[in-house]
Amino acid sequence: MKKGIHPYYQQVEVVMTDGSVFHTRSCYKGEKMVLEIDSKSHPFFTGKQMLIDTAGRVERFNKRFEKTKAIKDSKETTK
Repeated sequence: MKKGIHPYYQQVEVVMTDGSVFHTRSCYKGEKMVLEIDSKSHPFFTGKQMLIDTAGRVERFNKRFEKTKAIKDSKETTK
């Protein structure tokens, strides 16, 4: 292996969202990693997943796209 190109591999303390702590080895730069979300709190794993209103988002996008297209068409007709 080449010297000086590999990141430093060290022991890291990982703090989960519920406060539990475990030790592992990682290339993480700090000595302590505090997680904001993990398998105990993520909606996918807990089964409390919310459905997103994609139809509403698509409609809003289409309205904005139509406005932009109308502005672009009006500029072209004035030339």
